[in-house]
Amino acid sequence: MENYNVDEQKMITKREFLELAEVHSTHCVSIFIPTHRYGEATFNGKDSLNLKNQLKEIKSKLGVKGMSVNDIDTFVKPINDLIKDSVFWQYQSDGLAIFLSDSIFHKYTIPVYFEEFNYLSNEFYLKPIIPLFNGDGLFYLLTLKMDEVKFYEGTRHSITEIIINDLIPAQLEDRVGYDFEEKSLQFRTQQGNKGAGSFHGHGDNDSNKKMELMQYFRAIDKGLMTILHDDQKPPLIICSLDFHFPIYQEVNTYKNLFPEYISGNPADKDIISLHEEAWELIQPYFDEARQDKLDKFASLIGTGKASSEIKDIFPAAFEGRVDTLFLENRADIFGTFNPSTQEVKVEDAYSYTNVSLMNLLAMKVLKAGGIVYLLDKERMPLKLSKVNALFRY
Repeated sequence: MENYNVDEQKMITKREFLELAEVHSTHCVSIFIPTHRYGEATFNGKDSLNLKNQLKEIKSKLGVKGMSVNDIDTFVKPINDLIKDSVFWQYQSDGLAIFLSDSIFHKYTIPVYFEEFNYLSNEFYLKPIIPLFNGDGLFYLLTLKMDEVKFYEGTRHSITEIIINDLIPAQLEDRVGYDFEEKSLQFRTQQGNKGAGSFHGHGDNDSNKKMELMQYFRAIDKGLMTILHDDQKPPLIICSLDFHFPIYQEVNTYKNLFPEYISGNPADKDIISLHEEAWELIQPYFDEARQDKLDKFASLIGTGKASSEIKDIFPAAFEGRVDTLFLENRADIFGTFNPSTQEVKVEDAYSYTNVSLMNLLAMKVLKAGGIVYLLDKERMPLKLSKVNALFRY
């Protein structure tokens, strides 16, 4: 069994992601490093040293582009300060993404493993964090108790707690205005019978008790939607007593609430078992959606409705005609694209006069409402191409 740790971090929203995609500046720095949640690497400075090495490469690139030593030191100061922040390195997830320009410095602790990578261009490199916004393995988990509610962001291999204490009522009595103690309301759950359960109150009928729960859950939903409103797509899984789930379903406004839930009192489950149950529940959902797109690509290749040729895919992406883009993970294509002539030039390697064509494609497709999957080479629809696309038709 894998070891898990829960980190208290703020998540990057899709709105922020798309705002980063719109940034164009003379010097845009993107850095990705793997990080550790616990253990010796957390305390011996391995992660901060990793960032220091990536920064050294960026400084060298800035020098080649003509920036003076003093200007380089001023420009990268936010990253240097971060390297020295010992407290910051104690609270990491699986990966750290940093974005720096003349007017922007953003750092994101993310439950996605990154290989060490840095990129200097006139736009940010966002391809590695696409899985966070494409529903490909990312899910949310909400645990409901009367005296405590917790919210998590999870992937297949990790789970991170997102602090929402300032967004929701701490407990039921904070919302309904009276002391909700066990002695005045007893709840009996019949486990194994979904939706079963009954209230045994003193002085109030079951209908009133349900209304009080609805009021409490509606306040929770309202608080969550302050951070989930900006076109988020990951499924939201609920862990609750059987009687509570249909009530939460009734007041929920998040568009991708998962129809199945984790049954039981969250107080009886540790984070390891919660993560395992959540992934067991959600994995078929991700596999089915991805496989459906792969099957469509296979049936349409050669018909003009799908392609593995970058010269065909680029114009379609810029015209908003790409439904699904498959990109080979841990690979890239560098070159240039002229939107006015729709000419793509692929070059042998990265240079200061070209860009990552795969990153550019991904941003165009996502901004147009398409889907982007990062796949290992052996899982690509046509393995001889690093880019495959399914067109809208």
